[in-house]
Amino acid sequence: MKLFDGGRAPNPRRVRIFLAEKGISVPLVPVDMAAMEHRGDAIAARNPLRRLPVLELDDGSVLTESVAICRYFEEIQPEPALFGRGALGKAQVEMWQRRVEMNLFWPVAQAFRHIHPAMKEWEVPQIAEWGEANKPKALEFLAMLDAELAQREFVAGDAYSIADITGLVAIDFMKPARLAVPTELTNVVRWHAALAARPSASA
Repeated sequence: MKLFDGGRAPNPRRVRIFLAEKGISVPLVPVDMAAMEHRGDAIAARNPLRRLPVLELDDGSVLTESVAICRYFEEIQPEPALFGRGALGKAQVEMWQRRVEMNLFWPVAQAFRHIHPAMKEWEVPQIAEWGEANKPKALEFLAMLDAELAQREFVAGDAYSIADITGLVAIDFMKPARLAVPTELTNVVRWHAALAARPSASA
């Protein structure tokens, strides 16, 4: 088994944090995304979308998409449960994972990819207006999330989950996207600080 990894890129980082929380060690194959290695033949042969991360199993099976890879590891090592427990708990984690991914992670990524000069060769066409349009969407969601986090410790309830991992990575990604968490969102600030202090955050 080996994991083709993209370093500081958000999606590969989500998988590394997940594995760290599980205490699972997987050999990493570093891929230099700055040098566009993810668009080379080695990755294309495993993922026609030429994106990372890519997990190759011992039998040659290949999994792509960060959450799908995390689900695989959840199934082979259920504890600690990072996709929830029981029918309701699992559905709540799924709900919040999707909410955070679609309403925070995705808008932040769009702002970065369509505004940052380094992304000009990656995002073709690069549309600055679209990047700017996504900034308020991310901030609007954070305001809603702040109210939710006034009631509980983690995004999806009382236990840390993949929804928190996605949220941590999204907020950390705000800096290169030239966004900042408003200081008045004290619950989001508290939550993010707690997640960033976990050992897995440095994975």
